[in-house]
Amino acid sequence: MASVHPLPSRPSAEPPALHARAMDNLEFIRDTMERAGAFTAVSGWGMVAVGISAIGAAALAASQTSPVAWLIVWLAEALLSLVISGWAISRKARRARMPLLSGPGRKFAMSFAPPIVVGAALTAVLYQSALIALLPGLWLMLYGTGVITGGAFSVRIVPVMGLCFLSAGIVSILLPLNWSDIILALTFGGLHIAFGIPIARRHGG
Repeated sequence: MASVHPLPSRPSAEPPALHARAMDNLEFIRDTMERAGAFTAVSGWGMVAVGISAIGAAALAASQTSPVAWLIVWLAEALLSLVISGWAISRKARRARMPLLSGPGRKFAMSFAPPIVVGAALTAVLYQSALIALLPGLWLMLYGTGVITGGAFSVRIVPVMGLCFLSAGIVSILLPLNWSDIILALTFGGLHIAFGIPIARRHGG
């Protein structure tokens, strides 16, 4: 009786296909993680633009003859800065192929916003109390606090910048009132430019 030999099995195409899909998935995950790690949730070039506009605002504010006019200049600068920053961050997120409210962006916004809201409320209170001279130090300290807390979810240079703003705010309280615009030009202007350039060069714009 003839012996029965099993037919040679065909090599399955499934393992290579599974392997290829796994490699594609790993490549996608690695690329996503690299982009997420590089996305700082702040735009360096946006910070530079904000710094330049702040220097112009300081020069304009210094020429005002009334506290109300001085305050209007800086409030207008604050609104302009928000517009510039929002546009620059949105553009950076698109270039990095990251959602605008991705993990880093959402955490930064949620940590940065509360000190800014507090600053807006206290600005109104101090204005009504005729204590405008305290505003520059208040703005710098609360802005620095927001950058420090938001920067905890970003690259190290961001909270360092926030610490510089916070320190400048403490110093500004001790200086005469006529130094206010100089301090604001050096901080909102100079610090944004000084930190914005390395952020732009090292962290994708």
